[in-house]
Amino acid sequence: MEILKRTRFPQSNRFSGMDGASPETILEHDKIMWLGDLNYRLTTSCSETHQLLQRNDWEALLEKDQLRIEQRAGRVFAGWEEGRIFFPPTYKYLANSDVYAVNLAKSREKKRTPAWCDRILWRGKGMKQTWYVRGESRFSDHRPVYSLFSVQRDHHVEAGAREHREDGRMDHRSSNQTKGAPNTTTAAAAANNRNTNGSNPSSSSWMKVEAEELLLLSRTQSCLEASRF
Repeated sequence: MEILKRTRFPQSNRFSGMDGASPETILEHDKIMWLGDLNYRLTTSCSETHQLLQRNDWEALLEKDQLRIEQRAGRVFAGWEEGRIFFPPTYKYLANSDVYAVNLAKSREKKRTPAWCDRILWRGKGMKQTWYVRGESRFSDHRPVYSLFSVQRDHHVEAGAREHREDGRMDHRSSNQTKGAPNTTTAAAAANNRNTNGSNPSSSSWMKVEAEELLLLSRTQSCLEASRF
């Protein structure tokens, strides 16, 4: 709540939408990703959690997940989405090991129940999550989580940004021509040449995103496979 209340973005005409005003707060943006150690735990006891962990019963454990319970009650992250979780809890591990710190806490220490503390949520139209997994790096008592998204940019925003860039190029070229620069190609003609080779700018942008997504996915899979060894 403090992050949402305190975060403010400087106003800029460069990234403005149809109404001419750029977003000032986080929730005024069209597309948002929220990720980090959100620190939500499980409402189960250590012994019950350990039994479910032994059976890899993530569905039963997720029924006790505090974040999902609070979301269903409408108290936090109302309207936000999260992908399906098919991986074990990300916290808490013994240092440099794959062993959960479940029954090893002494009387003066806090007893840590394994939980999905590390999460990635999002909100906004035109967002498609294609990957939600965890890594196996042992440098922390947490396991990192990864996600891959395809994001479709709004056409009017693209058009506004493109028009802004072309106006800047036209001003720059006009300035050069005044100084005797030989380049007489106008920005409008350049924009026309780019647009005539594709029937639908929005569709072509989406195809480009999907192609880049496949490339990123293959690279990320290679990195994760390498980290397991």
